Amino acid sequence: MLRFIARRLLETIPVLFIIITATFFMIRFVPGGPFTSEKAVTPEILANLEAHYGLDQPLYQQYFDYLGSLAQGDFGPSFKYPNRTVNEIIADKLPVSLELGLLSLAVALVFGLPLGVIAAVKRNTFFDYICSSIAMMGICIPTFVLGPLLVLVFAIYLGWFNASGWYLPVDRVLPAATLGLVYAAYIARLTRGGMLEVLHQDYIRTARAKGASEFRVIFRHALRGGLLPVVSFLGPAIAGILTGSFVIETIFQIPGLGREFVNSAFNRDYTLVLGTVILYAGLIITLNLLVDIAQVWLNPKLKFE
Repeated sequence: MLRFIARRLLETIPVLFIIITATFFMIRFVPGGPFTSEKAVTPEILANLEAHYGLDQPLYQQYFDYLGSLAQGDFGPSFKYPNRTVNEIIADKLPVSLELGLLSLAVALVFGLPLGVIAAVKRNTFFDYICSSIAMMGICIPTFVLGPLLVLVFAIYLGWFNASGWYLPVDRVLPAATLGLVYAAYIARLTRGGMLEVLHQDYIRTARAKGASEFRVIFRHALRGGLLPVVSFLGPAIAGILTGSFVIETIFQIPGLGREFVNSAFNRDYTLVLGTVILYAGLIITLNLLVDIAQVWLNPKLKFE
């Protein structure tokens, strides 16, 4: 297993290099710059700002300078936040996005797994139709529609939660539900499909023939194999939850890294855009590696290759 992990980590080096290079040059070719604003500055001030941040150097020199700083773990200074580095901004905003992501993942699993199991066990019954319909509705409704709907019902009409903010524990409910319910729908569909396939296997019939209770058959024997499609989905799903927080953090005015990334793109804050892209890319690569390990653990027939 250690050999497998080491090889996968080595494979991430060229992937990250391509991502860094593509992002660096793409953001530089976008019209405007970090010091472009409604209030124009004099050419002298603009020249001093560019010299201070090294933007007066040739583009290839800026690129190699950035790679040198990145090799030391330094994402550089922010162009829009004076006296703050990208490392400080990420350290301040990332915990909020991670908390939102973990809560959303918990919502997705708590609602998605039971719906999928019930739909599979009660196949072609009323319960199956209800669970499948709920899952299909969750797939069809995007987060930027579901979020305002939940705000309209639970914040404005019922007054149970705040419409925006991240101050009280209850402020986590609507954002986590908005982001988690969409992925709960996918998890429910995958769980149902995986469970239906497993429930027709010979070892399940053998377990029932030996007199095992239905509860033991479902949760002891069938669930482990039925979760394989869900585990395969969790890597991209968690990555989607983290990157999908861009929309949620904007809708609910959450001071997380996703919202900061959107603002940095509008502000042409080169270093902050690069820092968040590199961070999210690293998280996605790490999560996919963990999913591969979990798949082998759940299915011993697979091997670390």
